[in-house]
Amino acid sequence: MKNPVVICFGEILWDLLPTGKIAGGAPMNVAYQTNNLGMRSRMISRVGSDDLGRELRSFLQDKGVSTDLVQTDTTFPTGIVNVSLDEKGIPSYEIVQPAAWDRIELTDEMLDAVANANALVFGSLACRADHTKMTLLQLLEIAPLRVFDVNLREPYYSQVLLEELLLKASLVKVNDIELAILSKWYGMGGVESEQMGALQKKFGFDRIIVTKGEHGAACLSKAGYCSVPGVSVKVQDTIGSGDAFLSGFLSQFFAGASDQECLRFANALGALTATKAGGTPNISQEEIEGFLNNARL
Repeated sequence: MKNPVVICFGEILWDLLPTGKIAGGAPMNVAYQTNNLGMRSRMISRVGSDDLGRELRSFLQDKGVSTDLVQTDTTFPTGIVNVSLDEKGIPSYEIVQPAAWDRIELTDEMLDAVANANALVFGSLACRADHTKMTLLQLLEIAPLRVFDVNLREPYYSQVLLEELLLKASLVKVNDIELAILSKWYGMGGVESEQMGALQKKFGFDRIIVTKGEHGAACLSKAGYCSVPGVSVKVQDTIGSGDAFLSGFLSQFFAGASDQECLRFANALGALTATKAGGTPNISQEEIEGFLNNARL
């Protein structure tokens, strides 16, 4: 598919790290990386009428991500997240509430954009406030490919919410911890592929992807189960690695690649992202290909 359009829905914010602030939010990270990989990305979100909001708009515009569907709120501030890193670079998050992205309003322009896009990417965190959740649910009714990046963030999820979103998804991405949580909820035992298959059967989505950090990734679809091994890298932080992975998978998916090829490319981009600071590092196609060749993935 030539020039696919990917719309990302949900939080855009500033991650406040010990070293300073970095533009973030899982949907925004995906929008940035999909655009970086040559797809056309648009962002649906909401920022405050403050300096942080104006900076976020400028950041996205500088990166080539369309902001025409990013709204401005005159009551609530632009979102921020206090981030701390452990000795392995694994982040912990304090997601400040309320934020402007808790009140995304449905518009005719938004409906038209989603109906004419190739995919709508969404997560569970945006549904912490009913206002934004209701907007998302209406968009999911018309989206052609519904990509659910589960992305659990305590305390902003529940089994009821996850069930509602899983039933609307076409493609689901979870990490290994999230797979374990979902499998435990529904009493799904067995090995990884059996748990993935049980979830797919229960909720009816077409494809499920599991990311496992240094242990690689796996995918299950109608074509069957496949996996790729992990790759050892020097981790700076893992912020945005899963978002980069999803962007890489989608870029190859829309190019008509097999699930195995999609995983291979996505795994490389996710690993490269972990070697850099923040969720939006600039990684070229050439750098990804070079990494794949050197790592012999």
